[in-house]
Amino acid sequence: MQKIGQNFELRKKLGSGAFGDIYLGVNTKNNIEVAIKLEPISSSCPQLRYEHEIYKRLLADNQSIDRGIPHVYYTSEECGFTFMVMDLLGASLEELFVSKKKKFSLKTVVMIGLQFLERIEFIHSKGIIHRDIKPDNFLIGKLNKQNKIYILDFGLAKRFVKGKWTYTIQGIEDFDWNCQILQFKYTLRRRQQQSRRDDIECMAYVLFYFLKSTLPWQNMRAKNKREKYERIMEKKMTTTYDELCKGVPKEFGLILKHARNLEFEEDPNYKYLRGLLESICQQEKITVDYQFDWCK
Repeated sequence: MQKIGQNFELRKKLGSGAFGDIYLGVNTKNNIEVAIKLEPISSSCPQLRYEHEIYKRLLADNQSIDRGIPHVYYTSEECGFTFMVMDLLGASLEELFVSKKKKFSLKTVVMIGLQFLERIEFIHSKGIIHRDIKPDNFLIGKLNKQNKIYILDFGLAKRFVKGKWTYTIQGIEDFDWNCQILQFKYTLRRRQQQSRRDDIECMAYVLFYFLKSTLPWQNMRAKNKREKYERIMEKKMTTTYDELCKGVPKEFGLILKHARNLEFEEDPNYKYLRGLLESICQQEKITVDYQFDWCK
């Protein structure tokens, strides 16, 4: 077993992502299990150090408050790798959705939406745009925290500064094709930067996915990644609002419409969006007790 720093050990590989691998680890001082992300220092697109800075910004002054953001305990460069040690969480929403045969109840989807909004509003309040809102990046807590949804994976996140006359994205990179498939935003075709409205729009797509089990632009085949993303964008642009919203409560469509109508620098109306989800609860007599389908 490889030792990380003075207090952590790698145990077994849990999975891989676009930027590196994730391992189960343990804090040897208290025997508490942790997650350890690692990437080669020689990586052509290193991001763990940057991601740690995003976590520090989000967790500053809130160390004792559970905001649905995993804590990061240690980051270092050792043995040719960069390591980031953080909270070990439970299953992702994608894993849970598949385990339920891609069927979530309306109650579960509404409660997911409420927690999504809480997480995204908090992130935005810290001057961060996530830019990779998808089911794989939301995990539930372990043991008695299975009714709490955590947001993670800030490797593609960007900071924004909203001044009196300007709204700028810090660290703007050249346009590239390394973006998520499920939520790949049609505005990228026009080489626009993503802003807070895109996080909200992507959230709406995830909720539609949980309601409908699939989206029109999923599972598209192509010769290569670039062609696939092009086809996804084309399908997004040609899929009508009515087609996407068919068979689901109109409030979910209004969430999408609100996001699409926002200007680049405009503040999302989180209170209004929460009200839409709460309206569904009132109409359908849903009790928001956060007893999700996976808690049964």
